[in-house]
Amino acid sequence: MLNKRLFLVTITLLNFCFIFSQKEKDSTNISLEESPIIANKTLKKQAIDPLRPSKAAFYSAVLPGLGQAYNKKYWKIPLVWGAIGTGIYFYVRNDRQFDRYRDAYKRRLAGFKDDEFYGSGATPAISNDALIRAQQQFRRNKEVSLLVTVGLYVLNIIDANVDAHLMQFNVNEDLSLSPHFQYNEMENSSDLGLTLNFKF
Repeated sequence: MLNKRLFLVTITLLNFCFIFSQKEKDSTNISLEESPIIANKTLKKQAIDPLRPSKAAFYSAVLPGLGQAYNKKYWKIPLVWGAIGTGIYFYVRNDRQFDRYRDAYKRRLAGFKDDEFYGSGATPAISNDALIRAQQQFRRNKEVSLLVTVGLYVLNIIDANVDAHLMQFNVNEDLSLSPHFQYNEMENSSDLGLTLNFKF
């Protein structure tokens, strides 16, 4: 019993010795004067234009891709035109197919047997029901193509607006992220880490 108490007291005293023997200042307490993180000469301060995001969105609404050019993100312009152009291409293609099947169906209702889907025999190669189903399919595809194209157009406007907002994001010397290295003498090892500093 006495040995257990003596052992606990000894362990407790040793823990206090180790706690108070630690250095008060470690590598994470480096002041900015000792180690400058961002050189002031490299910073370029620009005034924030609160109308810039709305201008970019307006330009993209007038002509898709123009807002991306206003934001100087020229690599996005072919993507915008390609996406919207693809939607328009599929809309026009499905519209033409719809018109072909609708015109053939109208001619059959009028009593003609000379449409492109009738064939050369006495019975039609494609029935009237098949023409109706084809019209419904191409109408649905045309509507989906229109919705996708409008969605891509709206996405173009949103992209220009958000990109203009992010270009005005405040990054200056009051916000810094720096790596630090600390050697731990007690464990004979080194610690690596990052320090994030905020100044308000």
